Amino acid sequence: MKLGKVLSLAACTVVTAGSLFAGTSDMNFAEVYEKECQGCHGPIHQGGVGSDLRPGALKKKERHVLRDAILAGVENTAMPQWDHSFSKDDADGMVDWLMDWKDNTNYKLDFDQIHSTWTKLADREALAKKYTKSADTKSVLDITFATERDASLVDFIDSTNGKVLSRHKAGFAVHVTVTNKKNPRYAYSISRSGRLTMFDIAAPGQPALASVQVGFESRGLAVSPDGKYVIAGNYTPGGAVLCDAMTLEPLKAYDTSAVINMKGQIEASRVASLADTPYGPYFAMALKDAGRVYIIDYSKPDFPIVGDVPNIGEVLHDAFLNEDEGEDFGRYYMIASQGSDVMGIVDYKEKNLAAKVYTGKKSKPHPGQGSSWFNKKMGKQLHATVTMNQGSVVIWDSNWEIVKKVETSGGGLFIGTAPHTPYLWADTVLGKPATYNEVYLINKETLETDKIVKVGKKEGQLIDAKTKKVLQTWDATQYKTITFPESNPKIGKDKVIEYTSKLGDKVKEPVQPRLLHAEPANHGKWTMISEWTTGRIGIYESESGKFIKYINNLTTPTFTYSVEHRQHIPGA
Repeated sequence: MKLGKVLSLAACTVVTAGSLFAGTSDMNFAEVYEKECQGCHGPIHQGGVGSDLRPGALKKKERHVLRDAILAGVENTAMPQWDHSFSKDDADGMVDWLMDWKDNTNYKLDFDQIHSTWTKLADREALAKKYTKSADTKSVLDITFATERDASLVDFIDSTNGKVLSRHKAGFAVHVTVTNKKNPRYAYSISRSGRLTMFDIAAPGQPALASVQVGFESRGLAVSPDGKYVIAGNYTPGGAVLCDAMTLEPLKAYDTSAVINMKGQIEASRVASLADTPYGPYFAMALKDAGRVYIIDYSKPDFPIVGDVPNIGEVLHDAFLNEDEGEDFGRYYMIASQGSDVMGIVDYKEKNLAAKVYTGKKSKPHPGQGSSWFNKKMGKQLHATVTMNQGSVVIWDSNWEIVKKVETSGGGLFIGTAPHTPYLWADTVLGKPATYNEVYLINKETLETDKIVKVGKKEGQLIDAKTKKVLQTWDATQYKTITFPESNPKIGKDKVIEYTSKLGDKVKEPVQPRLLHAEPANHGKWTMISEWTTGRIGIYESESGKFIKYINNLTTPTFTYSVEHRQHIPGA
């Protein structure tokens, strides 16, 4: 569906052909930017995970420095090298295009047009009646979701054996998946291209039930614990869309095209993190550019905003909830401010900013799913995040005091844990190429790194972090990804992609594996780690860190989500 039919535009972005720019490049810069750069730098170049690329931010920089950053990448950031697909003229031309780019867009959520895109893909009630139990696994709790970012796929995996059950086309750069904790047979995904999709993971092939286009570019997703509502957040147009969780029918749009930022100015804001909580009938909605969080009460008529927490910090991004036992379980929404070096602690009860946890000078916290656990040795609940641009795991307690910073070999995007593992699993995916193939296993009691998972081009290793002794090695030979075309599913109308476990030819010139996002699976027995550059997911023992096997033939696997594990995590 063309996005121009979805949302009202006061004006359209000027698209300029490559022939107007430097050298002999015939690259379509607007098209390449949309496909390769927009995910990190934003559709109007305003930045986020990546830098602000608007002309005003670039004007003080030398063009050759910007060109070299495109070709060689930027260490300790998400910016990769592009010299494999950009020539020098291409890079020069892209710099010219960025510096001359003019934003004449004015996007605003249009509820009626969003509602018009709501599409039923299969009969939910008929499937629920026919398949009362999980058809492809013993239980839907056995299923782990995975996203194949560049293939625009959501995969469903039997996490007790690693078998890929189905793969579904679900919009460009599928970003986040969540499940309905009240009705765990229902799963949801949001793509960066703004497509919200609902699946029935108990029916054969995990068919898509419904979809709706909520925006041009989207990120966050949350489902209310009562199973009634799902909310999706947009970067463009800024805002969020609340839908019926059983049908995906849009119910309300929250527009953030004109909000007050931290400088007291009125501007548009993207919506970053969204989170539900067992603490009350609330959704938290982080306004990325306004430095504030709205709290929505979905139990009241018209789903009003009942809390507005300002002045948290610049460039809000992702968040997680605390897991303190007792009445405070899920009370605090801990949101990363990447422009202010801080984790803001938003109190759902008081609807205010309880504290700020400073993660380090010029640091950019990025907790991903975050980690919250009870440390028996200290007798207190602890919480942790990685930082994007520094090799540091920051750990704090529920008095909002930092208790430890654990050094790693590079910036990370995700840190995770579970009751079944003695470790925090922290990636270094944004570090230097020499070390972004590592995951640190940090002891939850001692807060020291015990082991490191390191996957080389041909061999993987589990290393004792203190003695440097290699505890295990395994064959990490890379194989070419075997792909299949789109086909029609047996149930429903959405496109699917076949999967084969057959190995392709050996890769003659293997690349450095880039490891990210450790997710507990198989009822805590396993931990899954995605390998972005090699097209596979590694499975490890949660208790020991030992390698078990690979799931191959994937394209840039990124986010994984275990239904059973996330049932117990507030806001996840």
